[in-house]
Amino acid sequence: MIRKIRSTHSPVMAQDGAGVKLKRLFPVAGFDRLDPFLLLDHFGSDNPNDYLAGFPLHPHRGIETVTYMLSGQMAHRDSTGRSGVIKTGDVQWMRAGRGILHEELPQMKNGKLDGFQLWVNMPAKEKMTEAQYQEFTAKEITTFEHQQHTIKLISGKLLGKTGSVQQLSSQTIYADIHLKKGELRLELPLSHNVFLYCFEGSANLLDELDKKQKLTSPNLAVLSKGDRLILETDYSARILLVAGKKLDEPVARSGPFVMNTEAEIAQTWREVRNGTFPSTAKQESNS
Repeated sequence: MIRKIRSTHSPVMAQDGAGVKLKRLFPVAGFDRLDPFLLLDHFGSDNPNDYLAGFPLHPHRGIETVTYMLSGQMAHRDSTGRSGVIKTGDVQWMRAGRGILHEELPQMKNGKLDGFQLWVNMPAKEKMTEAQYQEFTAKEITTFEHQQHTIKLISGKLLGKTGSVQQLSSQTIYADIHLKKGELRLELPLSHNVFLYCFEGSANLLDELDKKQKLTSPNLAVLSKGDRLILETDYSARILLVAGKKLDEPVARSGPFVMNTEAEIAQTWREVRNGTFPSTAKQESNS
């Protein structure tokens, strides 16, 4: 079965952190999430007033946050004592687990800041594990040419290659595809939910009869079930391909916290109020 566009969604202009302007693809009205994916933001501007305030210290629990920088630099530090700088082309994949406090602040006073943040849900059995990081520089990301197309494979398996980020519970495939003139055929797991975010140019999805469905930037397409995907463009397009195995678990969500029950969310906010978040001892999820 060839995957087709099931629905398309335009970004909503939003602000987050201390006033960073961004395009929010989801959650928005009419499109809350696509299991196991909970949020996709595209932050990007060459106006420093849109990004300099950054994302001051804030908490997370129960999710993975993935930051992929297209351009610019972002400094980060957190409650584990970890700190560093994410630069152009770098990726940070953070498993918040039972809890972390972190901040992300632009390390630049002018120029273009551009990138993505994706939130991936964690299964109940892993939500209260210790926070972990995987960080890779642009040179360390699996990058290859397939025919005339360039693919940066951040995680998962695609076209016989394996992405840099490993050991993910959702078996996430995350790729930045620079589609050149012509066709690209991909095999994808039937078990996975898949979305495409076209952020430059436009592309077509083809079916068995070569019928075309057009995807233009900046728009996101949720795809139907299938095990194959055919993309083509007459000129050039830049597309994020994101696929993940469904968790099929209940979701209780409040701001930066995603658990399985409202009781777990209430407990998390109690910890925040009484100053015991993030907890230092491993706990078991109640779900």
